[in-house]
Amino acid sequence: MRALIEVKNLTIQFRTDEGLVTAVDDVSFSIDKGEVMGLVGESGSGKSVTAKALMHLNARNAVYGPDSRITLHTEAGPVEVLKLKTARDLKIVRGGAISMIFQEPMASFAPAITIGDQMVEQLRLHADMSKAKAKEISVEMLDRVGISDPSRRFGQYAFELSGGMRQRAMIAMALSTKPKLLIADEPTTALDVTIQAQVIDLMKDLVNEFHMGIIFITHDLGVIAQTADKVAVMYLGRLIEEGPVREVIRNPKHPYTQGLLAALPKLDNLDAPLTPVAGDIPSPLERPSGCVFHTRCPKIVGDQCKTRLPHDVQVDPTHRVACHIHTEVPA
Repeated sequence: MRALIEVKNLTIQFRTDEGLVTAVDDVSFSIDKGEVMGLVGESGSGKSVTAKALMHLNARNAVYGPDSRITLHTEAGPVEVLKLKTARDLKIVRGGAISMIFQEPMASFAPAITIGDQMVEQLRLHADMSKAKAKEISVEMLDRVGISDPSRRFGQYAFELSGGMRQRAMIAMALSTKPKLLIADEPTTALDVTIQAQVIDLMKDLVNEFHMGIIFITHDLGVIAQTADKVAVMYLGRLIEEGPVREVIRNPKHPYTQGLLAALPKLDNLDAPLTPVAGDIPSPLERPSGCVFHTRCPKIVGDQCKTRLPHDVQVDPTHRVACHIHTEVPA
């Protein structure tokens, strides 16, 4: 089956006063229709930069590697996202085939424009329809995401809604153009646990209903366990482990993934102390040589971890890891 979107050898650097800073380094993955991929890692791992690249949303000082490719497969044929330059060309990925839910919806809604007007403007920008038709679809989507009295909410401003309601409105806005791929950038982080569970259930329902792909970005493996089909673990711009979510959680191969799982609270022993991943993620300006995790790794294998970049190893047909523990390095 052809993937919905394919990312190959994605490398992203940013021009700064200190020189080129690498944020994403040779990342490859694909997502199928109806598939949810969890993208996990600490802050500074490159998750959001990777996701924004799919919509060409990174800042103008971003430099993409010459071998980087992002291919979106549409009914009209494949689209090479990184070759799109003009605003007209980019409409196919920005709110068209791909939509994004941001972590803080107040930063996404204009405070002086009603939620309804913003939804109508977006629909009319991406589809040839009347204002009345756009309003009808917007109200319908607000209703679909569980917002009570959607006709009244349509005329309200973002600051008049609660945090959970704003997040639902953000999801409704993202889904109103019926995207093929939805990028959810930590959509539940700012919500309390009750609303968080409702949003997770809502997204599951939407995947089944619209049969779209989702990239769910978070640092919480507990959330990923409830939502994703597969998980990709990033660290300092590198994709270090990928596989089916149950397989990775039950049988993590990379020491970093093992550390993230060990840091989760244990429901069967609430008195047990939390075990954080030792150390701090290095600055991209001081990127370690060899394996980027070797400065924090409890299972370092001699000098090869410090000097040689590990390549991907298929530990089974659907589970891959980049770690010298699983690599036979020639002498």
